[in-house]
Amino acid sequence: MAALTVAALARARLQLQATDVLVFAQKVISKAEGRRVDLATVTPSEAALEVARTVEKDPRLVELVLRQSRRIVRAVKDVLIVEHRLGLIMANAGIDQSNLADSASGEFALLLPEDPDASAAGLRARLGELTGCEPGVVINDSFGRPWRLGTVGVAIGCAGVAATLDLRGKTDLHGRPLRVTIVGHADELAAAASLLMGQAAESRPVVLIRGMLPESSHQPATALLRPPGQDLFR
Repeated sequence: MAALTVAALARARLQLQATDVLVFAQKVISKAEGRRVDLATVTPSEAALEVARTVEKDPRLVELVLRQSRRIVRAVKDVLIVEHRLGLIMANAGIDQSNLADSASGEFALLLPEDPDASAAGLRARLGELTGCEPGVVINDSFGRPWRLGTVGVAIGCAGVAATLDLRGKTDLHGRPLRVTIVGHADELAAAASLLMGQAAESRPVVLIRGMLPESSHQPATALLRPPGQDLFR
């Protein structure tokens, strides 16, 4: 993946800079890590069959969702929201079936990377070896949100990037100190890249963001997860 990215940068006559962030679509990372599963190889458990009857989804897909999850958050017709083993609350454990293979070749599903933060760190290190420059790296996935329609890009993995920016103690235009403002910086980078990546057949899985790497400590994307003790809705 790093070598393909370097080749694409060369074709676009782009050279990595110290303040660059490369945002990768989760799908290409999962494909590169061999996370594609042939549904013909999946045997649903009794639990999966029961949940599948409720949500009216393919029992094989439900089985994969359950294997990747800590718990079911909501299960109704057409909707299966779970807490992924990575701590992410998401539909279908982030498992997707689009842009995987021609339907004539079979039915496949794609799991999230085993450890997206580690994937981002590995990519960053390899890019440094190939180019002499280690950019920030964000792995972007599309999330639905409670109480709002539509999906947006969020960071499920990052390296060399501050996942959050803590602005508490800084002041506004009038000198009033900020008391609670923490910016989801990596999520904002992911959402910005999603504008170019698209959600369908755009074939644009890597986006370069220039000049946005702040002077701050690096954090993994797990820093964006709200601790259970601070979750008012759990």
